[in-house]
Amino acid sequence: MSEEVTQKSLIICSPYEEPDAHWVYGDETKRRQEGRRPAGYLRWDAQGDSALVRLDAVNRIRERVAEWRSAGYPGATSVTRDLLEHWRDREARDAPLFFCQLEAAETLIWLTEAPETSRAGIDIESDGGAFRRRCAKMATGTGKTVVMAMVIAWHILNKVGGPADARFSSNVFVVAPGLTVKSRLSVLQPSAPGNYYEEFGLVPKGAMERLRRGRVLVRNWHAMGRESERQVRRRRSVDKRGRKSDEAHTREVLGEMASARNILVINDEAHHAWRVPPGAADAYKGEEKASADEATVWVDGLDCLHKTRGILACYDFSATPFAAGRQAAPEDSLFKWVVSDFGLADAIESGLVKTPRVVVRDDAPPDARTYKSRLHHIYNDPDVRSDLASRAPESQPLPDLVRRAYQLLGQDWRETHRAWGSGERPSAAPPVMITVCNRTETAARVKYAFDHGNIDLPELAGAERILHVDSKVLKEVEERDEPVALASSAASGEEGGEDAGDGENDVGGEEGAAPRPRLTKQQSAELLRRKVDTVGKEGEPGAPVRNVISVNMLSEGWDARAVTHIMGLRPFTSQLLCEQVVGRGLRRTSYDASEETGLFAPEYVNVFGVPFEFLPHEDDDGVSPQPDRKPDTVRVDPNKAAYEITWPNVERVERVMRPRLTLDLANAEPLELDAANEPTIAQVAPVVDGQADWSMVSAIDLQRLAAEKRLQTLLFEAAKGVFEQMKEKWRGNQGSLMAQLVRLAERFAASDRIRVFPAVFDADPAKRKLFISLEMSKVVQHLAHVVTYENTEARELILDRERPTRSTADMPAWSTRRPVVPALRSHLNVCVLDSAWEAADAQAIDASPAVSAWVRNERVGFEIPYVHRGVVRSYRPDFLARLVGGETLIIETKGRQDDETDAKHRAMREWADAVSEDGRFGKWRFDVADRPGAILDILAASPNP
Repeated sequence: MSEEVTQKSLIICSPYEEPDAHWVYGDETKRRQEGRRPAGYLRWDAQGDSALVRLDAVNRIRERVAEWRSAGYPGATSVTRDLLEHWRDREARDAPLFFCQLEAAETLIWLTEAPETSRAGIDIESDGGAFRRRCAKMATGTGKTVVMAMVIAWHILNKVGGPADARFSSNVFVVAPGLTVKSRLSVLQPSAPGNYYEEFGLVPKGAMERLRRGRVLVRNWHAMGRESERQVRRRRSVDKRGRKSDEAHTREVLGEMASARNILVINDEAHHAWRVPPGAADAYKGEEKASADEATVWVDGLDCLHKTRGILACYDFSATPFAAGRQAAPEDSLFKWVVSDFGLADAIESGLVKTPRVVVRDDAPPDARTYKSRLHHIYNDPDVRSDLASRAPESQPLPDLVRRAYQLLGQDWRETHRAWGSGERPSAAPPVMITVCNRTETAARVKYAFDHGNIDLPELAGAERILHVDSKVLKEVEERDEPVALASSAASGEEGGEDAGDGENDVGGEEGAAPRPRLTKQQSAELLRRKVDTVGKEGEPGAPVRNVISVNMLSEGWDARAVTHIMGLRPFTSQLLCEQVVGRGLRRTSYDASEETGLFAPEYVNVFGVPFEFLPHEDDDGVSPQPDRKPDTVRVDPNKAAYEITWPNVERVERVMRPRLTLDLANAEPLELDAANEPTIAQVAPVVDGQADWSMVSAIDLQRLAAEKRLQTLLFEAAKGVFEQMKEKWRGNQGSLMAQLVRLAERFAASDRIRVFPAVFDADPAKRKLFISLEMSKVVQHLAHVVTYENTEARELILDRERPTRSTADMPAWSTRRPVVPALRSHLNVCVLDSAWEAADAQAIDASPAVSAWVRNERVGFEIPYVHRGVVRSYRPDFLARLVGGETLIIETKGRQDDETDAKHRAMREWADAVSEDGRFGKWRFDVADRPGAILDILAASPNP
């Protein structure tokens, strides 16, 4: 039975009962389907279409467990039956256990204790190892730590009650994915303060004493790592001992539990523990390789433990139990030993987690390839991808789309903050926005943009409010098995100098006050971990944090309940990765059910840039590969070193400015703000089971932002932004500089040099002010460019300190399926082509007697910054050619001219002039082949030696 409905919430099931309904989506409809959602997961194809892959074994197990439950648990021991009845007794604890928790525990128990006739026909695959594994798939936020405690109590109490029963163990080894999770899992130790057995009433009265007779050891998986043969050889220069034996390694890992046999293993976040297929290790690259290496250490450690002590059973818990890596197709690499499934869709419909809402539409043109809002997968926008993939300095403005996305998401964060402050949420902790970036440079740029007002959200800026996570430092501290001790003031967040110190005392502070000790590097790292771990928790180091900026993903197990907004600024190549990132914001803030309906009230996390439906990604070449053509390798040819081309690695060109600034408005380059192509309204909709629910769309609007800004304030902000860029190279009075810039900003804004399109927006003062405020970074960059260009007296090259020069020899090898031609006088083995025009130009350059060496500038690394419409971008011209006379010629093949092309060419000519004026790197010149055959005239006009 099904019916079409209109409902304000996706929550339709009680968290305490087996789900009795679920949502089903058609092309244009949403239906409430009676009955439970089948166990399974979505597989996405390259066109973005999905299909449900049913987990037939799990669905059969569900039915058998339900029958076993209804029959009164036949075959279960008396200890087990008492536990099962106690867990279902709602009077035994303040809040009932969730149905998903009960089902996960019951399933593991059924597999062990139910009669064989009940389990007939259930065949669970192995992971390929020697010990038995079983996996409970539970969505983030559904309480899997409680299930671990239930399973531990079941094993220990049965073993203590019947020592001869070989099905149970009183020795439990819990493996954690990092120090933060390890610290939290201390609640699984029966003697620990705040343990879950007492906290959640998981054992009957009088059973705690028996439970404490068992042993529970929680270790970080890193503790199972063993020295490699290379590390042993290196160490043996000072220590003659060889590699530790399996027995010695086991004793070191188990410590006081080293005498145990037949150990029960529990893997938390078990998607990190999988076996790399034989011969496949070399196929993994980058993040995938790191994941495979980690998985190998984890599983090899368990193999060693099984070899020396015996593993009775291994229970895995994970929201996303998939082996990593595109080589194995993530959506098709689900652990074959999954025995229960309560996925994200089930958790949303039961109200156990926040409902994620993604952008489904905005008022700007959509992505031309997918027809989706560009805010849906921000990194998929070509301009964004090109910009964020570069090693840009932190001061370089973020791409337009990214800044607009932050304004929209930040405006919604403001509304949430106001709502929480008005009493809709009792906690004083603020809502939290998190950003997941593609690289460290992007994270630094995001933080800089908040700190310097380039993203106009002061509520999310400042040292206390921004937590910029150093992923490398956090990873290192998460590998520890125990936390580093901190002084009480540092542990509470009063760390003083947070930068890594040398262990000596500070001598500053108030007069007469005792000096505060500086933090060592290890203590600073530990403080970072504690801040990350306590975001949104009152009275903790992370309490003031509102804005978390990280690279890739935050540490495993991060569960800040106050997360309300997520920004994704990285590529997403699978739905699995989307779910893992969004999972960082799924934990609820309240678990109070309605007395009327018995359901939880909905809570939401708004998500920009993380596509909750898989989008096809382009290969590195940006074109579809041709299956009938083998790839060519493009590489530096060591036998052609004579054709190496070297260039100065210019970080920037400093200019000496005139003491009195002028601005020729008649000749100043105009700034065009395209209102039609930038979103000011974003519509978000909740997503469940890979489908956006268009019947529950809500809007985020920036019109309120315009009303809060005065034009004079905007002009001052523009002048201040230009001042920040110019003050270091200004040799006069800085007060005079600021005054001049304010006047120039006023003149520029009042002129026709700022144009908003369409004209209807330009004619409306309120809308014009809105777009000027939204595009303030563009205004600043454009005004700075116009003023400095007109008022420069001299130029000075500022080179990169670490690499003052670069050359063609730096290019790493890469593969392509595009056409290639030989390159006789190039340092590279071949030249890759994009068009017949470029092929003809490459042939002409290679054959010209005026050229001594040349290279097609793709992945070679030669690029310069340029400013277009107020945004700093990177320009990579097509060819470099060293002429026989010693001059280096930069050549662009370009037929179509537009304002951005003009900006590129103007910047390139200025770069070439500045380098030539410097004198250290010879003469440089830039020219454009604006039509086929023009390259011949350019080369013929080159001066002879």
